[in-house]
Amino acid sequence: MANTQHYDALILGAGQAGVPLARALAAAGRRTALVERVHVGGTCINEGCTPTKTMVASARVAYLARRAADYGVSTGPVSVDLGRVRARKRAIVESFRGGSQRRLESTPGLDLVFGQARFIGERAVEVMPLSDGGPRRLSADLVFINTGGRPARPRLEWLARVPALDSTSLMELADLPGHLLVMGGGYIGLEFAQMFRRFGSRVTVVQRNSQVLPLEDEDVAAEVQAILEQDGIEIIVNADARCVEPAGGGVRLGVRTPAGDQALQGSHLLLAAGRSPNTDTLDCAAAGVETDGQGYVRVSERLETTAPGVYALGDVKGGPQFTHISYDDFRIVRENLLNGGQATTRDRLLPYTVFIDPQLGRIGITEKEARKRGLDVKVAKMPMAYVARALEMDESRGFMKAVVDASSHRILGAAVLGIEGGELMSVLQMAMIGGVTRLTLRDAVFAHPLLAESLNNLFATLDG
Repeated sequence: MANTQHYDALILGAGQAGVPLARALAAAGRRTALVERVHVGGTCINEGCTPTKTMVASARVAYLARRAADYGVSTGPVSVDLGRVRARKRAIVESFRGGSQRRLESTPGLDLVFGQARFIGERAVEVMPLSDGGPRRLSADLVFINTGGRPARPRLEWLARVPALDSTSLMELADLPGHLLVMGGGYIGLEFAQMFRRFGSRVTVVQRNSQVLPLEDEDVAAEVQAILEQDGIEIIVNADARCVEPAGGGVRLGVRTPAGDQALQGSHLLLAAGRSPNTDTLDCAAAGVETDGQGYVRVSERLETTAPGVYALGDVKGGPQFTHISYDDFRIVRENLLNGGQATTRDRLLPYTVFIDPQLGRIGITEKEARKRGLDVKVAKMPMAYVARALEMDESRGFMKAVVDASSHRILGAAVLGIEGGELMSVLQMAMIGGVTRLTLRDAVFAHPLLAESLNNLFATLDG
């Protein structure tokens, strides 16, 4: 193709798979181009993990400050300067993003190109620059799609009439919402709901399903809801949002519930009901890359698309949308293309943590999944109120739950809803990776008084 710059490898998107892949390919002697539309780091660094967990930390400080008297500590009135919270968040994001970009720009054999890419043929793209200059045409022997996703816009009557927020724009507010309406009771919606409640907003969560966190076991979801309601969050389940309109300087959200229609009045509306893949401007069909009905790229277990020499990694391919999954996608591709391996996504363990407080750490299958599959399992369950360390820290809400194979005693999955639940879940994940049984954890000697020693008692509940 005339006036086309050819590379050994072309990566679309500088996310958590694209960045390490670009550096690995370049280090292996493959001349590589990495095209990024907005900023290096992808969702995780810029709009996801890094900024949200930074703000969650600020919200937890506000929560503990208000509870200081419970620990015998006297404080004055507690208030939150959202502008300073935002400034702290921005500084950390810019530090992470800038460091990543500098490493890319200093990598020999790697060209970082900013612009909007779209396919114009097999393994060929046209890139429209973000600033002045004409389009560039790039082609490569191998192409990797890592364009990620973005907050979805629900089909809601009159939505265009109101300045609705998403998970990105909400974090840029300088002033605290008086009453935040959260449309969606999934992981993102609940993290923001608790965060802004702790900052001082009144918060109402509208959830279409019969429970929050619909992929979790019913007892886990019920306990999460109870904890959030203890924090002062109003949660309405079985509520189907129908329309929204400006009202009284804020918004009015119309919802349909089994008890009848309701009109919820709030100052701000957060749309947290899912995400959409960034493929709508890629013209995947021009490259022979198939997508599903939602726009996600179809891939094999080796992350190959339907077009020879084209791969997809991270959120753009659908499935679990977590940073650590994107990074593991990179490792699979690196192993296969650079080391001649046979890595796949088959039977990949899926750990994740919901950063409400206390956290929900999850690994493996749920009890619901185990019963549906007809597996012979036992379920170990213990309240965090039985954990000495949790009591000492005055955060004993939640429980621990593990699904165990009845005959082999191997751990198949776990949910830890409690203080540092993600860290405790990771201990169980390592046991699962190593084939360590519940009997070994039951009898292990852990340092006292750590949260991990609670695994002794958790698995002892199955001895009866």
